[in-house]
Amino acid sequence: MVKQGHLSLHVPEPAVRPGGQPDFSNVKIARAGAVPRPNVDAAAEDIRDLAYSIIRVLNRDGEAVGPWAGLLSDDDLRTGLRHMMTLRAFDARMLMAQRQGKTSFYMQHLGEEAVSCAFRKALNKGDMNFPTYRQAGLLIADDYPMVEMMNQIYSNESDPLRGRQLPIMYSSKEHGFFTISGNLATQYVQAVGWAMASAIKNDSRIAAAWIGDGSTAESDFHSALVFASTYRAPVILNVVNNQWAISTFQGIARGGSGTFAARGLGFGIPALRVDGNDYLAVHAVACWAAERARRNLGPTLIEYVTYRVGAHSTSDDPSAYRPKTESEAWPLGDPVLRLKKHLILRGLWSEERHVQAEAEIADEVIAAQRKAEEHGTMHAGGRPSVRDIFEGVYAEMPPHLRRQRQKAGY
Repeated sequence: MVKQGHLSLHVPEPAVRPGGQPDFSNVKIARAGAVPRPNVDAAAEDIRDLAYSIIRVLNRDGEAVGPWAGLLSDDDLRTGLRHMMTLRAFDARMLMAQRQGKTSFYMQHLGEEAVSCAFRKALNKGDMNFPTYRQAGLLIADDYPMVEMMNQIYSNESDPLRGRQLPIMYSSKEHGFFTISGNLATQYVQAVGWAMASAIKNDSRIAAAWIGDGSTAESDFHSALVFASTYRAPVILNVVNNQWAISTFQGIARGGSGTFAARGLGFGIPALRVDGNDYLAVHAVACWAAERARRNLGPTLIEYVTYRVGAHSTSDDPSAYRPKTESEAWPLGDPVLRLKKHLILRGLWSEERHVQAEAEIADEVIAAQRKAEEHGTMHAGGRPSVRDIFEGVYAEMPPHLRRQRQKAGY
């Protein structure tokens, strides 16, 4: 009998802790334009390499190169830049509003704007997103009114959700934005179920599931992949790998799979990784996956490699778990600046036009904020009625709820 030593566990650690020198040497970045664009009906096993590389369109000089380029018009690109700038300005104002006590909670998208803004332009009217709390760009890029978003954040008398949701957990059926769930990963199985229902009804609408890197460790993520694979559901399975969960680095949830995209391969699902800070690449990959779903070719898993520049939320202090300068060292850059550089290179934009656009957008956001605050904020002005607690749950209010409402004075 061979004598065995003591057993031990492996606990993954980030490359650098607070106070150290940022290190992204583990992020292997493919040359822009180098990753092939397979046929839309390609089998998962035939494009296995795409789960380990990173699809990129914009190179370091701002040029759009390779087989994934060329899907967007000049106007599309200018509109995309404006959407990302609007989301960034919206974030800045709402973060300030939270610090002023006008709302209890807020979550930024800083550094991740390209993911949701570009993805939305690959969808059709009627398609449904099942988002997390960092995909407000899906609404911004679909021209959802900022005033309505702010009303929801303030939980005021004009809050479309009547105070029933946490701030930033929007919902709009018309804009294909399913109610956000604070219980992470639940939206993944919901998206697959919705997509299956669409197919059962012989409908033409597809679904998109969204999840962060940390939440892929939840069982709902794996359950969703089983059903999506088995029934070839018309769904796009999105994983936003922004390197950090609430306070743990992405290696904890990733395990030994190498990449989050590789998780799809075990279920026979085609999987791709894309530069999440490249607006053109995100849009191209989203279009490829959407076409697969619409042609009854089944689900696609997409991992967006990006970086959460800001705190996880206004309740978080990232300096406690990562170097303060880490975002500056992120090798894939800033999505807004990269698209701006591309447009300037093509003669479609300029530094002067960018400054002007920033001022215009700031004015729009401030005007929306003033209008929303006329209806109240967390500590001032109008609020939803207590009566609303009892409404909208049942088609016909049952007797016990009617009695409770009466006791409450409504």
